[in-house]
Amino acid sequence: AVSSLGHWDPDSGNTALDASLRKAIRLTERLPLIVTAHQRLRNGLEPIAPRPGRSIAYNFLYTLSGTEPKPAMVSAFDVSLILHADHELNASTFAARVVAATMSDMYSAVTAAIGALKGPLHGGANEQAVRMFEEVGDPASAERWVKARLEAKKKVPGFGHRVYRTYDPRAKILKEYARSASEAAGDMRLYEIASAVEEAMLKHSKVFPNVDLWSGICYTAMGIPIELFTPIFAVSRIVGWTAHILEQWSDNRLIRPRAEYIGPLDLKYVPINRR
Repeated sequence: AVSSLGHWDPDSGNTALDASLRKAIRLTERLPLIVTAHQRLRNGLEPIAPRPGRSIAYNFLYTLSGTEPKPAMVSAFDVSLILHADHELNASTFAARVVAATMSDMYSAVTAAIGALKGPLHGGANEQAVRMFEEVGDPASAERWVKARLEAKKKVPGFGHRVYRTYDPRAKILKEYARSASEAAGDMRLYEIASAVEEAMLKHSKVFPNVDLWSGICYTAMGIPIELFTPIFAVSRIVGWTAHILEQWSDNRLIRPRAEYIGPLDLKYVPINRR
């Protein structure tokens, strides 16, 4: 879809700053509607036009469900989009900057970033967290489940981060919105399971929660299917990706890391006819 947008963009061949800013704005406004329209079509439903003057968060929920979203849901979704908008040089952002540094176009750089999300080590962690909550089943089982997981030396989804060695500050904020969204939905089960898992993890390990622990709870409370969690990450991160692309172009250098050989040394050449 992003590649197609690039083909039809009226500024397609224009690399000036004002044209690039227009492309970034178009991507930011169109990507959420592409996600919701595609979801409705694959479920045999007609796409819904967004309401003018409403926020991206509001229109995402509205065009996905076709019903008026509750204010608590819109607020929680808006905060989640903001918290996921940018986060330094993670894998997808770095991929975008590498492509941008070759002076390729913005749509190609964003497509590269989206490709990085397919890998489970970068995208999909909140999906794994929600599936974990279902596996735990209820708050009373959380500590036993966590202990068994840790004893088996398995990772617990929603915990740990490559940068943070303490509580992810985004998670602290989103936890409160996960509560409010769950209350608005009238279903606190996943929130209570997540809270019990968090308590058990803090008791039995030194690994802290990250933002993925709570984002999936927010989305589930909003009625968003789990297969849209990673596309939503792209919807939010499009702001950061395009900002990084513009920054890369503002003082561009080709990104070309060196490779260090770590293989065996002093090998003897074997002629082809003796191999």
